Amino acid sequence: MEDIIQLILTFIKIGAFSFGGGYAVLALIQKEVVDLHQWIPPEEFVNIVAIAEMTPGPIAVNSSTYVGYKLYGGLMGVILTLSVILIPFLLALLVSIYFQKFKDSQNLNLALAGIRPAVVGIIGAACFTVGKISIQNIPHLVFFLLAFLGVAKFKLNPILVLILSGLGGVVYYGYLGPYLGWA
Repeated sequence: MEDIIQLILTFIKIGAFSFGGGYAVLALIQKEVVDLHQWIPPEEFVNIVAIAEMTPGPIAVNSSTYVGYKLYGGLMGVILTLSVILIPFLLALLVSIYFQKFKDSQNLNLALAGIRPAVVGIIGAACFTVGKISIQNIPHLVFFLLAFLGVAKFKLNPILVLILSGLGGVVYYGYLGPYLGWA
């Protein structure tokens, strides 16, 4: 029972500090779920990120559902999903109630001016961490560079890039690589 309470409290904490959205919270999810509590191994964490990215909804919500289901089944998936959205829901409720009062607050604007660039740094750290796990050889690096250039330079739709990457993975890892002795 203590493990379950720790799991729920961890996802409440993740939800409470998920400023900046899904990518910004990746580093916190990894620190808590992979590094600190070791509920999920690093390789599986990368798969969680991929699955959470492909399914509708925020990454923190999808990750909490996955971890809960993986560790204790469907009910825990639902409980962790509710846990991770609890604090953001309450904060959104408070903001909606008091928005008119604080919308012109200089202190709020100054705080947000500090938080915005920090969120970009946190996203960068999460990308670096996931990249260390995911990019382990030259073919992985090629897939990464093609996807990065496709989205960043050529403005391809990320869904198209994911589909093409999946097809490329099937062709390379399933047929071409083994045939040529590269996989």
